[in-house]
Amino acid sequence: MQLFYEPDFENKQEFVEINSTESRHIAKVLRKNNGDLINITNGRGLCAKGILVSNHPKKCVIKVDELLSQNTPEHLHIAIAPTKANDRFEWFLEKSTEIGITEITPIICQNSERRKIKPERYEKVLQAAMKQSLKFHLPVLNPLQSYEDFIKMNTEEKKLIAHCEDSEKSELSSKIEKNILVLIGPEGDFSSTEIEKALSHGFEAINLSDSRLRTETAGIVACHTINLMRSL
Repeated sequence: MQLFYEPDFENKQEFVEINSTESRHIAKVLRKNNGDLINITNGRGLCAKGILVSNHPKKCVIKVDELLSQNTPEHLHIAIAPTKANDRFEWFLEKSTEIGITEITPIICQNSERRKIKPERYEKVLQAAMKQSLKFHLPVLNPLQSYEDFIKMNTEEKKLIAHCEDSEKSELSSKIEKNILVLIGPEGDFSSTEIEKALSHGFEAINLSDSRLRTETAGIVACHTINLMRSL
């Protein structure tokens, strides 16, 4: 199965018009012809299977034969400091999408080495990972926020912070709930002040590993552990 992304279609549509980016890929790169089977997801849990009736490189059109849906995954939100090396952060975005993350918030911390991001590029990484892993839900990528502003937000999520300081922590596997938020710090870790502020705002400290993990690795470990425990 090969999956394409078109966010602007809903249930019960007989025809789906495909955006120019995906149309160019279908018509010019893959050289799909009228009559070929095309699978399109809207990134919100729905997939349309249909026949290509127009392979115009600027606006392909499919006639829908069947609609498929995937259940909305349990909420997993990771707020993470973007890494100095941009490709490492893109690796996190890609792999966490494949595993099953639902929301990502880039945050700026005291020790952050990257304070600017490329949201358009990151969206493309998320879309590609969603299609590659045959998922029908595209993770939400929130705007870059300061750590101070983020931890003050009211949320119904189970709030956890992973850090490297020697202090009392729980194992992540013992904190699995339906709605989870995990804070992951930068390469230099959260500062003591940031950890104290998180704890004062209802976050609980957790341990991810006996090893000291890179930021992007910690994000993947958290994502994988939560999804694994939920599947048991």
